Amino acid sequence: MTAHGEGAPLDLTLKVWRQPGASAAGRFVQYEARGISPDASFLEMLDVVNERLQEQGEEPIAFDHDCREGICGSCSLMINGVAHGPEKGTAACQLHMRRFRDRQTIVVEPWRARAFPVIRDLCVDRSALDRIIAAGGFISAPTGAAPDGNAIPVPKPAADHAMDAAQCIGCGACVAACPNGSASLFTAAKITHLGLLPQGQPERQRRALAMVAQHDAEGFGGCSWFGECQEACPKLISIDTIARMNRDFLRASLRPDEPEAA
Repeated sequence: MTAHGEGAPLDLTLKVWRQPGASAAGRFVQYEARGISPDASFLEMLDVVNERLQEQGEEPIAFDHDCREGICGSCSLMINGVAHGPEKGTAACQLHMRRFRDRQTIVVEPWRARAFPVIRDLCVDRSALDRIIAAGGFISAPTGAAPDGNAIPVPKPAADHAMDAAQCIGCGACVAACPNGSASLFTAAKITHLGLLPQGQPERQRRALAMVAQHDAEGFGGCSWFGECQEACPKLISIDTIARMNRDFLRASLRPDEPEAA
């Protein structure tokens, strides 16, 4: 509820990080967002601000977005110091302005992590996550037509846990929220969802070694079990996946040729 009636438009003050390029200095710039519908999403609010900036002949705020349905993971924003904003289990594109108060000041920043260099304004380079996937986020599969979905039996608990981990959208909120700048939750989710399924067993040992090695090579910090990653994750992925990743990595390091059941 706003201060002047439920459903009434919001007048907000934004402090937005503006940085014209990767090598340029950045600073916070203040904007007034007037008459914002409480039913608008956070990105729709930024659209309104950008339209007004363009009408005034000013450079619009650059920010990443795509599906706007909490699927693609593009909407990487720190909102008042919280990855994706105050709504738990929600990406920034799913955050509605009714979560804010009339005349509130909102600070909007890009992800802050060494492995995520700023490209421009609120956009950061998250290609490090793609390289972690390329290092081992795949399975051996025969070419040709897709096999029948029931051809390989998968225990229900394994399927459920695999699907929980597979929800990761690669947004990088776990990195931005972690005091160490670690991508352990992201890496663990990708290792876990394949390692729990029969199809993922041939590369299971190599996957853990390769993806963790790539994670470290990209400059991400180590996991100290702080737990902020799972709090910031828009898909509520548990840090239990990190425990599984650590187990797979340790086993692969000690017994690289020994197969292991899921």
